[in-house]
Amino acid sequence: MHITKSLWGTALALVLSGTAAFAQDDCAERGALDVIYCDANGDLVADAPTDPAKLNDPSTLVFAYTPVEDPAVYADIWAPFIAHLEDVTGRDVQFFAVQSNSAEVEAMRSGRLHIAGFSTGPTPFAVNLAGAVPFAIMGGDDGQFGYKLQVFTQADS
Repeated sequence: MHITKSLWGTALALVLSGTAAFAQDDCAERGALDVIYCDANGDLVADAPTDPAKLNDPSTLVFAYTPVEDPAVYADIWAPFIAHLEDVTGRDVQFFAVQSNSAEVEAMRSGRLHIAGFSTGPTPFAVNLAGAVPFAIMGGDDGQFGYKLQVFTQADS
């Protein structure tokens, strides 16, 4: 699998972690977010903490891609993307091979995962339970984005 340079900006349902979890006892609007997050601006994702002391500033960023049958294969495929992240952030970036969607969400919620590619199913859980902030989807050089599902069946079924 070859990832072209133009895909870096729209790599795939990547999300940034809102792992700077903080209790929002005075939160007027939370929506479906967990009680440790607040959505005061109503954009359906967790707001960043307003207290600078509650912001995370990891020296090493951890990146994960949605669980697959053989995660070791993806470590090599993501190497150019990880190198790019290191260049643009000035930080070390480590690939984390997750074993399940729930493990990926929990790693982000606990602050051990900072940037991740979630598949469509667990994305709402990542947003609501882990403070994830979606910012990109899979894209191609031809301007198409996302995934397409094709279902084939017998006409009389």
